[in-house]
Amino acid sequence: MAQQVPSESSKKIDTKTSSDETLPENYYGDLPTRGGWAKPLVLYQNYWLNPERLKHIIPVREHFKPRSDDIILATYPKCGTTWLKALAFTITTRGRHGFAAGGHPLLAGGRQHPQEVVAHLEVPNPAGDLTGIGEMPSPRLLATHLPLSLLPPAVATCGCRVVYLCRQPKDAFISWWHFANSMRGGSSPFIEFDDALSMFCEGFSPFGPFWEHYLEYWKQSMERPQQTLFLKYEEIVSDPVEVVKKLAGFFAVPFTEEEERGGVPEEVVRLCSFETLSGLEHNLAGDVARGDSIVVGKSMFFRKGKVGDWENHMSKEIAKKLDDVIEDKLKGSGLVF
Repeated sequence: MAQQVPSESSKKIDTKTSSDETLPENYYGDLPTRGGWAKPLVLYQNYWLNPERLKHIIPVREHFKPRSDDIILATYPKCGTTWLKALAFTITTRGRHGFAAGGHPLLAGGRQHPQEVVAHLEVPNPAGDLTGIGEMPSPRLLATHLPLSLLPPAVATCGCRVVYLCRQPKDAFISWWHFANSMRGGSSPFIEFDDALSMFCEGFSPFGPFWEHYLEYWKQSMERPQQTLFLKYEEIVSDPVEVVKKLAGFFAVPFTEEEERGGVPEEVVRLCSFETLSGLEHNLAGDVARGDSIVVGKSMFFRKGKVGDWENHMSKEIAKKLDDVIEDKLKGSGLVF
């Protein structure tokens, strides 16, 4: 039997960082908190967030200065972030890096994980602030899991380009459930499948409700298609070469006729494929520091990468529960799965 999920409460958030530095009280105030996942989440601006990360999220909205030539990769968690980072990095730097294993940063010679080659806005640098991002030369390639409403309003108006990647919610949930249980560590309890699914359907999950996250970027892509490209993970799986060409054009670095004749788009797809990247030794050993006390094993960013894996975990009856939520929450938006 599924355990009872603790009810939402307005308990005060601990404003101490892992280094025992106290943050200004107005960073948190009294926010609703709720347990059920590996760590309790806080409700901030209608989204459930990790309180350890929140002290870095709020400054992003307040202090991040987007530039007109920025490229921002926005994703809901477990929707292909690692793949999108690899593709975007390889497309935009192809003039500097060849595709040989001995020279490309993502391959054996460079030994960099896709999560390490694109700066993540709400993941602090060693200084714990946005200094490093502010000092990056233009054009900057950046990433975020934040909903559009938690980014500076200028992101929508300054002319920068945003790529949003989402995924069929049933697959996104399965991937997140595996990921959450893999990184729980310590004394954190195993998260039962039924409990996790119920919370996800309620909209209670990290960076959730997932439908609000999807819809914010979907609506923006309808209003400003030149600045916001909305993609589904399934589109990349179905025709990766076509999506790579679309991305290059959107990034204002389209492939030349010579590059297309030479098979460069196909080479980008091959280099960034799940099979290539998940088989590299440097992507399987060690950790990626995510700031504060959050450390994630590099191999955890490569699980299956398959479309329809939810069928191996859900009965038709259970899947219908989530399908009904998806249909209800996206009704009338034009976004369908």
